[in-house]
Parts: sequence; structure tokens; C-alpha cells
Amino acid sequence: MLLRLLDLFGVAVFAISGALAGIAAQLDLLGILVLASVTAVGGGTIRDLLLSRHPIFWIEDPWPLFSIVCATALTLLWVHLFPVPRSALLIADALGLALFAMSGARIAESTGCRTLVVILMGTLTGAGGGVVRDLLSARVPLILRQDIYASAAIAGVAIYLLMRATKAPAAFALAVGFVTVAGTRLAAIAFDLRLPTFVLP
Repeated sequence: MLLRLLDLFGVAVFAISGALAGIAAQLDLLGILVLASVTAVGGGTIRDLLLSRHPIFWIEDPWPLFSIVCATALTLLWVHLFPVPRSALLIADALGLALFAMSGARIAESTGCRTLVVILMGTLTGAGGGVVRDLLSARVPLILRQDIYASAAIAGVAIYLLMRATKAPAAFALAVGFVTVAGTRLAAIAFDLRLPTFVLP
């Protein structure tokens, strides 16, 4: 039940992120829905394929698709009635990253994956949909820029696994991991924190 709720919340938040990106790119209604969909289920789909989890989560359970449609419709209604804050896309993306990173890590952990694979699957689940969204929006993906993005997911999943190793309750460890990912990403946005770059002499 906990994994399902995390997936549904992550899908909804990432759908909002994708819909806002589609609106910013001036796509039509279908384009906005497509961008919201690939953002919402892209990372989880890649995760399920790599872990050989069949059927893929949104094929087995139609609720993620309903969540995408509802989140997209509510986003369009909100944008029509109220101005969208400039930071709305980044905040929605940060929350989606945190939710899906924790969901992906928990799923990988439940299948018996090793520590590094759990970290990779959590990061991929969190960042994968955003990468697809940015590529379809003709933008350089956040994961390839200096932004603290995938590194935030890595830190959060690592904290989660560390707490699990100390026998902390799963729900508490997930909450701390979520706060770590979201807090790190939001702090990077607020204070314009970036990873260092290396230039050859």
C-alpha cells in the first residue's frame, strides 16, 4: 500500500511538472497531455523494464493514468484562472524527484537488489521522466547540467538506506529520505547552488 501511494503521488506531481513544461513550450492540449504522461511514468517505466517487473506498473494498475489525466486537467484549470509562479515548475519537479526517488529505491530494495543498484534505481526513477520531458521540450536535461538534481536523489536514497541499515522503520526512513531529496533540490534552486565543473588546461 505504501509503495502504491508513493507511486500515485509521484505520478500526479510529475504530471503537473510535465503539464507546466508543455504550457511553457506552448504545446496544444494533446502535446501537454503527452508531456505530462512521459514525465509522470517515464522513470518508473525504465525502472520496471530494468528490474524485469511485468506488467509495468501503469499497465497493471490504471490509477496512475487516471492520476495523470486529473493532474493535467487541474493544472490547465489553475493556469487558466490564476497566474503561475515562475518557480512552480521547479518546485513541482523537486517534489516529484523526491517522491519517485524514494518509491524507486523501495521497489528495488523489495526485489533484493544490492545497495548500489537500489541507489541507481531510485535515482533513475526520480530523474528519468524529467530527462524525457526535457528532451521532448528541446531542452538540455537537468541531469546533464550543473544543477544539483540527480545528486540530490543519490543523497536521499543513500540516507534512506543508511537509516534502514540501523533498523529504522521503513516509513520514517522514507520520510527522511524524501525530505533530504526535496530539501537539497529546493535549496539548490533557492540559493543557485551548482556542482563544480572541470575544464581541461
